[in-house]
Amino acid sequence: LNAFNCWNTFFLLYQNISALQIGKVINHYGRQMSIPSVVSLEGKVVEILKMGDPRLLRIAEPIENFNSEDLHQLIRDMKATMKSVNGAGLAAPQIGVNLQLVIFGSDSINPRYPDRPMVPPTVLINPIIIPIGDEQDDGWEGCLSVPGLRGTVPRWKNIQYKGFDEYGNVIDRVVDDFHARVVQHECDHLIGILYPMRVKDFTKFGYTEVLFPEIAATEDDD
Repeated sequence: LNAFNCWNTFFLLYQNISALQIGKVINHYGRQMSIPSVVSLEGKVVEILKMGDPRLLRIAEPIENFNSEDLHQLIRDMKATMKSVNGAGLAAPQIGVNLQLVIFGSDSINPRYPDRPMVPPTVLINPIIIPIGDEQDDGWEGCLSVPGLRGTVPRWKNIQYKGFDEYGNVIDRVVDDFHARVVQHECDHLIGILYPMRVKDFTKFGYTEVLFPEIAATEDDD
């Protein structure tokens, strides 16, 4: 396994990735995020980048300033966007913001993954993923940035993930199965990887409306 640091140098312990050093994030988030200076307590639905956009292939930069209004507004916008398309998760690079920030989870069953267990709503910043053991599982995944498609992807079955919430509080969890898959999928976006880049068996990759017609109507994907 290779390693990516999370704070000044982002280390993500993960498979098939070379060590990359990432520069420090610009302290003034307003310049980097292009977030309006007017404070809004409501999140706005923003455009989700689609596969082929080079911005999805960048290495995200670490966040250094927590509990800022710009950061809170970004998170509100991400939550509103994810909710609008029944997403299971969303990474900041998917909306063109090149920061190490992902959100995932819900308090209710996701219609796009009706048979999967619920994952607690989480804001995760500057994450580190550490695989526990060698066991991997193949599982179906979709992505908001790859709409209308599903594929099976090998992921670590058991992981520990660490990071921070938006207030700078430490997050440190040991999880497995679907929860672990969601975290790995979202954190891949922070290192420029979309799930089709991890598909091994392309006989299990195709259109959702063909593979899963019963859930295709709920799709706009992730």
